Amino acid sequence: MSMAGQSAAPRTFQAAPKTEISSESDRLEMVPLLPFTLTLEIPVVRFTIQDLLSLKIGTIVETACHQTGDIPLRVNGILLGWTEFDVIGDRLAVRITEPA
Repeated sequence: MSMAGQSAAPRTFQAAPKTEISSESDRLEMVPLLPFTLTLEIPVVRFTIQDLLSLKIGTIVETACHQTGDIPLRVNGILLGWTEFDVIGDRLAVRITEPA
């Protein structure tokens, strides 16, 4: 279908209402609701593409961490602190051992 020769009717769009944040305390109340990604980094050394391709259920991957070594904890890529693994019931957890 060709639109040539047809004039487009002007459209009116209504702007979405802005949410006003009236004070600093209102802004601070919203901070706990901001999403972020929390990650633990476990270094694996001497790991090759061949090792990656041969991964299967039951494969054990040796890490560079000592059993009692601390693991870095990051929030959106920024180091937050150091942790160690712990077990709570049947769940694996981390305990913060030192702030960054």
